[in-house]
Formats: sequence, structure tokens, C-alpha cells
Amino acid sequence: MRRLVTINEATEDHRVSNSQDWRTRRWEDTHQRIYDTALGLFQEHGFDQLSVGQIAAAAGVSVPTFYAHFQSKEHIVMQLPTAHDFAALLAGQPTDLPMAERIRRAMPPWLGTWTPEFREDALARWRIIAATPTLRLRAAEFERTSGGVVADALPTPPGAALRPADAIVINAYMSAYTAALLAWADSNGERKIDELVEESFDVLQPR
Repeated sequence: MRRLVTINEATEDHRVSNSQDWRTRRWEDTHQRIYDTALGLFQEHGFDQLSVGQIAAAAGVSVPTFYAHFQSKEHIVMQLPTAHDFAALLAGQPTDLPMAERIRRAMPPWLGTWTPEFREDALARWRIIAATPTLRLRAAEFERTSGGVVADALPTPPGAALRPADAIVINAYMSAYTAALLAWADSNGERKIDELVEESFDVLQPR
């Protein structure tokens, strides 16, 4: 009897696992469909010409379902790295280095993680941003949010807190990073993003 119960429990666990996997796959498929549909519509018609309702209808989902996946249509093209992303990126940087140096050292490895597919997708998104005046303005808002994420993710010596001056440096470098992405999009990807980021960061260096 004990063996039979174990088998039944294992069968039930397998069914639950399969059900969870199915829900996850369904969520991911819907998320990708909304994203792909929106990006195609933005490229064809322009960002400002489309409403969330039109995007949802074209993707075959309801408006509430859209908002379950994206906070707004802006969040489709302006995707922020997570605190986990930044923490992993900056974990290897010595905490005794100046803030600017830590960020500069972390950027090449970060760009090095970009696969050709990710690079192509990022260029498509930033071309939409560069071509839309309202999005270029909104980029500053996303910069501040990204700066806060970076500040939260940066390792600091035990018992130390992030200095206000370091927070200013972080925001300055996030602005430079955004400027590089916009220049990359304006060049239609013909200029290398790595070189543009380095040029933007060099402007912040003391003369």
C-alpha cells in the first residue's frame, strides 16, 4: 500500500509539474507574440500612431492581458536591465575603485554578452526610440530609473553607503550610455556600439 501511495503521489506531482510548465510556456509565447507584434507595428506605422488597444487586437489578446505583460507600450521598446543583471555585471569590480572606473570597466563585458540576435533586436528598438521625439524625451526618465537600479546593485564596502557624489556619477554615465545608443540607432547600426559608448564615456573624463 505504501508503494502504491508513493506512485500515486509521483503521478500527481508529474501532472502538477506539467501543468506549471504549460502555463509558463503559454505565458512566454503570449509575451513574445505581443512584443513581436508591437515592434512590427511600430516599425510600419510609427510609435505615436498606435494605441495599446490596437497592439492587443493585432496580437490576439485583450487589453488587460497586454498590461499583464507590459506596463505600457513604452516598456516594450525601453527595456531596463534588472538589479540582478547589474549585480552580476559589477560583482567582479573592486569596490575601492572610483565609481567612474568601475562603470567603465564593467561596460565592455556587458556589451560582450550581446548575441547577434540581441544586438539586432536592441538596434530595432532604439531605431524606434530615435525616430520618435516623445520617446527620446522619455529616455531621460528611463535613465534615472536605470541609475537607481545601478546604485542599488553596486557592491559597497561593509558598513559603507553609496555617496551622493557616486549617485551623480552613475546618472551621468547612464546619460552617456543612452546618448551612445541613440547615436548607434541614428547611424542605423553602421557605427559600432562599443566605440560609441567609449566615446560618450570619454566626454565625462576630466581634462
